[in-house]
Amino acid sequence: MLRKNTGDTLMVTNGKGFLFTTEITAASPQKCVVMINKVEKEAPAAYHLHLFVAPTKMNDRYEWFLEKATEIGIHEITPVICSNSERKVIKFERFEKVLLSAMKQSLHLRKPVLHETQEFQELISIKMDGKKFIAHCEEDKERFSLKDLIAPGEKYNVLIGPEGDFTPAEIEKAIENGWQPVSLGKSRLRTETAAIVACHTVSLINETN
Repeated sequence: MLRKNTGDTLMVTNGKGFLFTTEITAASPQKCVVMINKVEKEAPAAYHLHLFVAPTKMNDRYEWFLEKATEIGIHEITPVICSNSERKVIKFERFEKVLLSAMKQSLHLRKPVLHETQEFQELISIKMDGKKFIAHCEEDKERFSLKDLIAPGEKYNVLIGPEGDFTPAEIEKAIENGWQPVSLGKSRLRTETAAIVACHTVSLINETN
């Protein structure tokens, strides 16, 4: 049932940075008709974050990541299938609904772009704009702290592996293709937690500078 009536003001967004101030001209349980009175456009963020995250074994954990990343601030998401991935199929339509709901809940005007699933071996060699990082858990390999490599106002691409982490061969292949190995801290994190830490790190450094 509609909570607003004819004559009430309704704020509407298209998820692409536009905010429409409208007035309801017809309201019923079946449909709502509005008249646009004002149009505003939000400037794009100074930085751009694209996370490539392996699907988690349990779908609800990936949905939690999508929700929280949207609230924090993210621009693009690509599920990536790795050698150790236990789940290779995602619920694309369900994930889109999660992103939409999180965007409205957090009062953002831009919905993150959810790309189709990609295979690691294909993704790793694609040319991309911006810095490229791969977050892995191999302690015997050289890694740098992600927060020390982030500078405000840049474009970032961050790879997050599955529960079993990337294989040594995948890590080497990524490095050969220009992906810089990084650490997200001393703790060993779940996939969805690692993705949120990466998202928050990039967002925090950009929002405080």
